Amino acid sequence: MALNFRKNSVTHGLQILIYFCVCALMFATAAMAAKKPLPAHPINLNTATLEQLEELPGIGPVTAKSIIEFRTKSGPFKRIEDLLAVPRISKKRFRKLAPYVTVAPAKPEKNH
Repeated sequence: MALNFRKNSVTHGLQILIYFCVCALMFATAAMAAKKPLPAHPINLNTATLEQLEELPGIGPVTAKSIIEFRTKSGPFKRIEDLLAVPRISKKRFRKLAPYVTVAPAKPEKNH
């Protein structure tokens, strides 16, 4: 009977060890995913696609969509500080992404 108890204790200990390793791996993966590479060049708020906006620090798909919806309803951004009027853009978030955005007019389409 004592032998079975020891075997169960070892098995239980191994299960706990595996559980903690899996949790640590998941945490490390999530932390690495959160650190996305920063844009190499400033992103133009007036022409940026959803995917380009998601490259900005602190901007995910929901906030990127909010930026595009704001731009569509209110017209082109005149200055980067106009981002503060977009839902989900706080002053703290704005400070993080300000170095990576710019405002320039959209390029006119060429007539053929």
